[in-house]
Amino acid sequence: MPNVEIGVTDMADNLFGGKNSGRSLAGRQKVKTAKRRSMQSTRWLERQLNDPYVRRAHSEGYRSRAAYKLVELDEKFHILRGKRAVVDLGIAPGGWAQVVRRQIPKAAVVGIDLLPVEALDGVVLFEMDFMDASAPERLIEALGSAPDLILSDMAANTVGHKQTDHLRTMGLVEAAVDFAVNVLKPGGDFVAKVFAGGTDPALLAILKSNFTTVKHAKPPASRKGSVEWYVIAQGKKA
Repeated sequence: MPNVEIGVTDMADNLFGGKNSGRSLAGRQKVKTAKRRSMQSTRWLERQLNDPYVRRAHSEGYRSRAAYKLVELDEKFHILRGKRAVVDLGIAPGGWAQVVRRQIPKAAVVGIDLLPVEALDGVVLFEMDFMDASAPERLIEALGSAPDLILSDMAANTVGHKQTDHLRTMGLVEAAVDFAVNVLKPGGDFVAKVFAGGTDPALLAILKSNFTTVKHAKPPASRKGSVEWYVIAQGKKA
């Protein structure tokens, strides 16, 4: 999972009207361009300052605003209801796993990412590639059973070329779908980030042949300018 949102919490005092910021949360906030700050960085900071989900994540203790995407998807599709064993693919920085722990505290939760992730209470973390041949066995061993929910908010690092970025992220989605089809227990659910246009037709066919229902959604917490959508595949077939 991305990345830039991690820094928001790290800069909490300055961004959210902390003791050293001298800022008020009332009205739209602006950031003056410093000598060492690019205009792009300044625009990002202003967007963060004025994003209600960023403020809410800070006040409610979530590591990123992305947590609310899962909250909203769950409100609509009841993804978390009754789940006992959850895998979070690309867990960094950990916002989705935090939601899982708060909503279903008795569930076993494991997260896996190439990036190091700060410890999360009640979550077993693996710093490795989920496509590693040993990953499924290690995750299942940590859970104590096959998962009944696999989550993926992964997106490939962007290079600024729309088609390339799309292909790279869809490559991750393809790998996550293969992982879910082979690892999920019957009746389980799978949720993954995709790009505008939805899931590739070939992947969509695989999902429909392996799950009872397959739908796409864009939660309100997903920024309007973002091309991200989510595929929700429920009821893994035996």
